[in-house]
Amino acid sequence: QVQLVESGGGLVQPGGSLRLSCAASRNITSINAMGWYRQAPGKLREMVATMRSGGSTNYADSVKGRFTISSDNAKNTVYLQMNSLKPEDTAVYWCYARWVGPGYWGQGTRVTVSA
Repeated sequence: QVQLVESGGGLVQPGGSLRLSCAASRNITSINAMGWYRQAPGKLREMVATMRSGGSTNYADSVKGRFTISSDNAKNTVYLQMNSLKPEDTAVYWCYARWVGPGYWGQGTRVTVSA
């Protein structure tokens, strides 16, 4: 069973930055896809940013230019750098990872953007 452990959420003022981390219990060098999803209150879960094998990335339009997904294979960790945060970025953020077979989800980390 693969475990994904997120960290880095919290309360931040509008315009601020946070970096989320997702540490996997399995080597991510052979991963097919890994990414971040979020669910705001009263809304459906949505894709925020994904990274596929080979390094290609994809971002939701709402975060392009503000968020960056990256990985450190030596640490089996994927990051989400979030800059210029807005109140509408407030949500629970989940890490997702898929090797061959079904994907795995972390437990989620809450991000609140508020003055």
